[in-house]
Amino acid sequence: MTDDLSFDDPQCFEPLDPEPRLLMGPGPVDVYPRVLRAMSNSMLGQFDPQFTEYMNQVMVLYRQIYRTHNHWTFLVNGTARAGIEACLTSLITPGDRVLIPIFGRFGHLLAEIASRSGGEVIPLETTWGAVFSADQLREAVLQYQPKMLALVHGDTSTTMAQPLHDIGPICRDVGVLTYVDATATLGGMLVDTDAWCLDAVSSGLQKCMSGPPGTSPVTLSERSAELIKGRRHIEAGIRSTDFKEVEGTVIQSNYLDLAMLMAYWSPMRLNHHTESTSMLYAARECARVVLQEGLEHGFARHSLASRALREGLVAIGLELFGDAEHRMDNVTGVCIPSAIRDEAAIRSSLLNDFGIEIGTSFGPLQGKIWRIGTMGYVCRKANVLRCLSALEYVLDKNGFSVRAGAGVDAACAIYNNE
Repeated sequence: MTDDLSFDDPQCFEPLDPEPRLLMGPGPVDVYPRVLRAMSNSMLGQFDPQFTEYMNQVMVLYRQIYRTHNHWTFLVNGTARAGIEACLTSLITPGDRVLIPIFGRFGHLLAEIASRSGGEVIPLETTWGAVFSADQLREAVLQYQPKMLALVHGDTSTTMAQPLHDIGPICRDVGVLTYVDATATLGGMLVDTDAWCLDAVSSGLQKCMSGPPGTSPVTLSERSAELIKGRRHIEAGIRSTDFKEVEGTVIQSNYLDLAMLMAYWSPMRLNHHTESTSMLYAARECARVVLQEGLEHGFARHSLASRALREGLVAIGLELFGDAEHRMDNVTGVCIPSAIRDEAAIRSSLLNDFGIEIGTSFGPLQGKIWRIGTMGYVCRKANVLRCLSALEYVLDKNGFSVRAGAGVDAACAIYNNE
């Protein structure tokens, strides 16, 4: 408290020494050791040739992660939400109609950001635990004729994944932009930007890329890039005397202005902000880890871990949540048994007794489901078995009868059959 402060005897606290956790919630997750080491490299000036070359390398690396030839593939400093807001605020001008399919918390987030950007939001809602069919979205696009369709790929609040492969082509055929929030799927599930005709996609590092939160990789199609360039503005302090303003509406955010960020990431290196050096190192190493494993191998690892976890949970006697056909490959929703009177006590025991973090959810699913993540560096056999073993013990101690070892046996059977 401020009353305890003494400026003559400053409180400096002890050195950081957090107790290690196994982060098996919906994110953030444990960071690849290589990424932590990369972040400890020397600081460089933002225009040092070494550093600008690393910026160029990041663009190349994330084109491969996103499976795209988009030139404008770069980082927006800030957590995954910064990437979402940068894309929406830079593409939406006041009065633009934006269709947003909502199947969980983060669809509502897109609607809020689009509304704050001046868009005329048209929400399309379904039950949490379900997703939309391609026919539903086609009919909505034709009915409302929006400028943009903005949707979440994998919504961790419901643990559901929205199929995208048919949606982008539908929108492109009728001239509608498609924006996708791939925060929870990039690196753990296929995000095929070019093949799926996606115009703008953003993500973060803290989930399947297994990095720290703090920077957001984005990719922009040529069409969306041209729209953004049509709103380009340059700050007075760095504007050349011959610069001419474009006719498009100035993007309402300075920090999240993709037009200015594109100038910064271009050969012009037109100053915008000071790039977050350590986060760029982290993003670069995250991509290297994922690509060196191989995208397909990484997707298979995430899928295998989720199958093993789910078989274990069912063997324990728990019910999985949501539409089985559309569950994410990297986050599992499990219904909290009615016999459990205090679900928070289960999570607390897992954390304090076993060092394992899992999550509950939001809104209508608050206290109704647990969410268990198998993402990135966490997505390994030993962690799946550790989580199941601990959960068996804690459930049994809290009145939910479990046959000891049932979950671990079932998970091992999945792994042994691979």
